[in-house]
Amino acid sequence: MRNLLEPLDYQHNVNATYLQGFQETTLNVAAKTMRAEVEKLIAQVEPEKRDAFSAEMTGFLNLFNRYLVERSKGEKLQWEKIRTPSPEHVKLYRDLPGCAPNRIPEYLEKLAVVKLNGGLGTTMGCVGPKSAIEVRDGMTFLDLTVRQIEYLNSQHGVEVPLILMNSFNTDKDTEKIIQKYTGQQCKIVTFNQSRFPRILKESLVPMPNHPDDEISKWYPPGHGDLFESLNNSGLLDQLIEEGKEYIFVSNVDNLGATVDTTILSHVISSGAEFIMELTDKTKADIKGGTLIDYEGSVRLLEIAQVPAEHMDDFKSVKKFKIFNTNNLWISTVAIKRLVTANALNMEIIVNQKTVDSGEKVLQLETAVGAAIKHFVGAHGINVPRSRFLPVKSTSDLFLITSDLYAMQHGELVVNPKRQFNTVPLVKLGDHFKKVAHFLSRFQSPPHILELDHLTVTGDVTFGSEVVLRGTVIIVANHGSRIDIPSGAILDDKIVSGNLRILDH
Repeated sequence: MRNLLEPLDYQHNVNATYLQGFQETTLNVAAKTMRAEVEKLIAQVEPEKRDAFSAEMTGFLNLFNRYLVERSKGEKLQWEKIRTPSPEHVKLYRDLPGCAPNRIPEYLEKLAVVKLNGGLGTTMGCVGPKSAIEVRDGMTFLDLTVRQIEYLNSQHGVEVPLILMNSFNTDKDTEKIIQKYTGQQCKIVTFNQSRFPRILKESLVPMPNHPDDEISKWYPPGHGDLFESLNNSGLLDQLIEEGKEYIFVSNVDNLGATVDTTILSHVISSGAEFIMELTDKTKADIKGGTLIDYEGSVRLLEIAQVPAEHMDDFKSVKKFKIFNTNNLWISTVAIKRLVTANALNMEIIVNQKTVDSGEKVLQLETAVGAAIKHFVGAHGINVPRSRFLPVKSTSDLFLITSDLYAMQHGELVVNPKRQFNTVPLVKLGDHFKKVAHFLSRFQSPPHILELDHLTVTGDVTFGSEVVLRGTVIIVANHGSRIDIPSGAILDDKIVSGNLRILDH
């Protein structure tokens, strides 16, 4: 077990350059107090689980100490140093040569697919992992992912494994769910991202007093934890041993994040250790992180890093034209090198929350894409919008379940009858927020091949075979209800007031 009671200056797994910045007495006290409290937690863990817990807590202390140093320095992003990335830093997908068909099996054998599966479906009114929500034809996010990889493996005679990074919130349920895939041509492996203690904002000590305290006192530290957790689990070494040279990482709720052999071929031929897929920003993507040139190196700029006075600039579609899809292609050997050297110092996202007890807590998190600055030859690829189909809300679900898309082997493809390259902008009100409420308000998915913009607020229901075209706005004021009748065609229409259709 690592001794966390050693003086901070001598902890070999804490970056010494950060420790030299500890000049203020209050910060030294905070660091020593936190270390002592964490040591108490470790001492209470059963001996057979102590090493794994200690490794997690070492990662937590490393992050906490960096937070203290950065806070004491007060350094902020210097906006005037931000530049648009050069063509060398962002390639265009359309310019990439396709993969030679005879090389596809060889290249696929070098790949493993990693899905970030730590989120719950609570924001959409669902219980359990978000990946278990039904999104299309009775199939869940996970069903679609397994079907895609199974088809890929059977078509090319390869074995691309599916790896799920769970959190303590999703692990138990996911382990039960994946049993139904036994016998499929898709090897599924899981590992857990770290579990860090929430920090009491006023005292800067851990919220939990015991390692088995209720889960509300702990948090998963963002998907930037992927690298450490993959290494700590032993899976990283296993992948390297099996000849898996690259992992393709994406959010489990991005239905557009499929294995693309054109990109894979470019990854291998370019020798890049890290490639980020970006796509053109629309007004619906103003909060998405973007790739920038900062003092000559490529970096990810997240909204949490943007000074308040420059927020409008960041959200501008004109200044920052692309954003991060979180589809990432990363070298396994490079991850091992950087983790071993403790060289991954991604920007810290400070997430402040107020818990049910009224206490204010801090969660220190990192984003996986922010690691791009540490990898050799790292760059972005501007990909088609079809590779970014996230389902974060029922407005997204509305699009995914519509005739805008067709299903092919678990993959959603744009209906060729859609005449526009853009996806309709859809805003559904609070009456549609939960999945159950959303489903109850449509007798069948409307036809939206010619839709540009849809806004629906209030108590509104839709009959079957409704057609929506152009810009459609439907507003049911408080106390009113609007029932759109079956077979209705709304073409550039505003509907308001009260419209009831009663069964008889």
